[in-house]
Amino acid sequence: MLYRVDDWDDAYANGTHIAGAADYPARWAQAAQTFRDAHPPVECGGDLFLPEDSRGLMVFIHGGYWMRFGPQDWSHLAAGALARGWACLLPRYDLAPQARIGQMTRQVSQAIARADHGGPIAISGHSAGGHLAARMVCQGVLTDTVAARVTACVPISPLSDLRPLMRTAMNRTLGLDQAEAVAESPALLQPLPVPVTTWVGGSERPEFIRQARLLADAWAGLGAATECVIDPGRHHFDVIDGLSNPDSPLITRLLDQSCSR
Repeated sequence: MLYRVDDWDDAYANGTHIAGAADYPARWAQAAQTFRDAHPPVECGGDLFLPEDSRGLMVFIHGGYWMRFGPQDWSHLAAGALARGWACLLPRYDLAPQARIGQMTRQVSQAIARADHGGPIAISGHSAGGHLAARMVCQGVLTDTVAARVTACVPISPLSDLRPLMRTAMNRTLGLDQAEAVAESPALLQPLPVPVTTWVGGSERPEFIRQARLLADAWAGLGAATECVIDPGRHHFDVIDGLSNPDSPLITRLLDQSCSR
């Protein structure tokens, strides 16, 4: 069957295709605040949650099409890593239109370097944050010292090729041009030798499934160890839920790579 997109705005519209979508932001905010009340974070280029004795650093980069949200909206997603003895950093980055995507890439890289105190580093992110997670394991983004400690990257519902977004109305805010779209598209760049699993919901918009497959396929062709996991029944708003569960397949895939390297 031929795949063709006639409405690019609809192709990247998630809420209009998810039942009860309007309820999710308030639900996330409440869960995040409850978690923060029980586990106050340390400021470190974002919110850093610390266990008593850290086994490593898990990084989760929030989404919102580079235009919305902040680390404080997703604190509850640190629960799975924290329960397994991992510190968890939710980096802060400036949002469009005040910042360009290239600036956000640099800000996240700097936040990871600031929070790094040795040990393994596992990097994840969702949607636009999945894009930024993948950018962290492109060559030349992290310092050599930090990059050498990255044990896994799991971009969740990542935007891996930014060129289609130039066709959407949101680009009036993002301001992507051809040069930046190419320079900031992980699927067009050389990855570090790090295991990469793209993770996407089986009930997501076809474009997100295509983008997740694209990154895994492109980087496999460049010598990286990759897999694309399509999580049955999950949509764009609940595909991240496994990060809060220390026993979930998602958090296991992200953190257990540190034991095999």
